[in-house]
Amino acid sequence: MSKKNINNTCNKKVRRRTILKSAAVGLTSLALPFGNADAGVWESFFQKHFHQMNKDELKTVITRLESEYKEEYGKDFNIKSTKPIDGVKFGYGLDLSRCIGCRRCVYGCVEENNQSRDPQIHWISVLEFKKGERWVNVFEEATKYYNPNPPCVKVCPTKATWQERDGITVVDYNWCIGCRYCMAACPYGARRFNWAAPQVAREEINTETHYLGNRPRYNGVVEKCTFCIQRTREEPGRYPACVEVCPVGARKFGNLLDPESEIRYSIEHKRVFRLKEDLNTSPKFYYFFAT
Repeated sequence: MSKKNINNTCNKKVRRRTILKSAAVGLTSLALPFGNADAGVWESFFQKHFHQMNKDELKTVITRLESEYKEEYGKDFNIKSTKPIDGVKFGYGLDLSRCIGCRRCVYGCVEENNQSRDPQIHWISVLEFKKGERWVNVFEEATKYYNPNPPCVKVCPTKATWQERDGITVVDYNWCIGCRYCMAACPYGARRFNWAAPQVAREEINTETHYLGNRPRYNGVVEKCTFCIQRTREEPGRYPACVEVCPVGARKFGNLLDPESEIRYSIEHKRVFRLKEDLNTSPKFYYFFAT
């Protein structure tokens, strides 16, 4: 292994996927780069899966991550690990007759969820169709589909992604190896891959985060929408950023299990459809028209 490679591997950004990609060189050569590395590198590499950590272990990991983020961004981070709320199954709706294509939802999502500005990553894709086509000024929220048995979850070799009981499909970034199998399996184009180190300016970083949500991501991992898990789980009834910022009220969000919720009303009283229902993935994102 060259001196350049050794120096690169010793960098604090080393993660599990780096080791797995280099496994062919043998255990001896793998151990060499870590000879002078600090304890944080080892702790990150041997970090347990989110589901395997007990309360104290998770607290230790979060404390380490908060310290790393403060060193990088110069701000104090609050990383939550709030669990799903009992009796809640999240659903999302978009009123196509109201959407004006202003893209405020895109900008609100980027700011709230610490998406990379350079290279630019957007979880919301905006599609505009010409008059006379099937849809006009449509927001295709492919990033907002959550399935009973998502194909993206089934193909992950490290079990780094899974669906929680409130319907949110999450990612443990420390266990993602960047193989992109989930991206290939997802029928909705819902996931984004960091080809380069995500760049978010210190003054723009959102320090209110969730371990499975909007905390700063690493280079070479897959990320996706989580219905602003740092908001919606922490404060029941609070909307995701894209819903909150929409100036025309085209976006609806709430608990599908609550018959009094706005999302349930829209589903039961509007002309509703879901994309690719024939795939039997039971998406929880609904398109509808006001009349």
